Amino acid sequence: MINTEAALQALLGKLPLLKNEIGKQIVGQDEVLEEIIIALLAGGHCLLEGVPGLAKTLMVRTLARAVDLPFRRIQFTPDLMPTDIIGTEILEEDVSTGKRFFKFNKGPLFANIVLADEINRTPPKTQSALLEAMQEFEITYAGQTHKLERPFFILATQNPIEQAGTYPLPEAQLDRFLLYIKIGYPSASEETAILGNTTGTRQAAISPVISGAEILQLQSMVREVTISAGLIEYVTALIRDTRPATTGNAYVKEWVGWGAGPRAGQALILTAKARALLKGRYAVTYEDIQVMAYPVLRHRMLLNFKAEAEQITTDMVAAELLASVKRNLSA
Repeated sequence: MINTEAALQALLGKLPLLKNEIGKQIVGQDEVLEEIIIALLAGGHCLLEGVPGLAKTLMVRTLARAVDLPFRRIQFTPDLMPTDIIGTEILEEDVSTGKRFFKFNKGPLFANIVLADEINRTPPKTQSALLEAMQEFEITYAGQTHKLERPFFILATQNPIEQAGTYPLPEAQLDRFLLYIKIGYPSASEETAILGNTTGTRQAAISPVISGAEILQLQSMVREVTISAGLIEYVTALIRDTRPATTGNAYVKEWVGWGAGPRAGQALILTAKARALLKGRYAVTYEDIQVMAYPVLRHRMLLNFKAEAEQITTDMVAAELLASVKRNLSA
């Protein structure tokens, strides 16, 4: 528990330090970094998508170096098996008695921060091995349940699915990611800075600025951030309007095949609270909901074939929903 206002402010002061430390290595991408930190504060997981060469892996590695927690990287490949990531039992012998016994040998998933690199390079069987860990923060193997140490944060990267040699993530797995973050190309000035910073001999020194215990305290604080009844009503209306069967929005009926479930509303409120805390506020604003709606809804609406043919994106649908729901509630 945080007993004094000074202790509270000292803890909140760690957040800009964390962002600044990552910024020593990563040029630009401020919005992406902010969303990753928001997911960490909200206790969820991130899916990062972008073409090769946009420093997705470096970004996660740098975050891990700035947080004083165990980190593991899993390179997903087509031949990776579920036991390669969750672990397996091995036969050992007690040297004093000569008796043999099975011992569970923990896999790389037993770390606080896990980078699932190029997750869509491996078949769905192995992708699905992450489901229980992401949702329940535990792993079951051979009838035994093994708890994962908190905080537990998975950051998965993927290349766009239209590239060769990739497997689209199942919808059930996508829904377990709190945020779906898209990484774009840097600006001309940022790219110039990247080239200058990464082709010389100097390397940025990244130091841990926040501990696991402090992250758990911040995650607890996120849930204490207040949100008005009116904003909860707004989130409810927004999520329900993503569903073609119940919405009155013609745009959604035309382009969306399947809408978001209640988990999307939970994710939107939690990430809005985390964003408010990151901005130094103790109450959610309308802007928090507007900003977080895109990475929350991006992977939770399934567009129909007509939308794909017309190059309609979930971000376009989200923008229409944000505008229409606000108009309807104001009417």
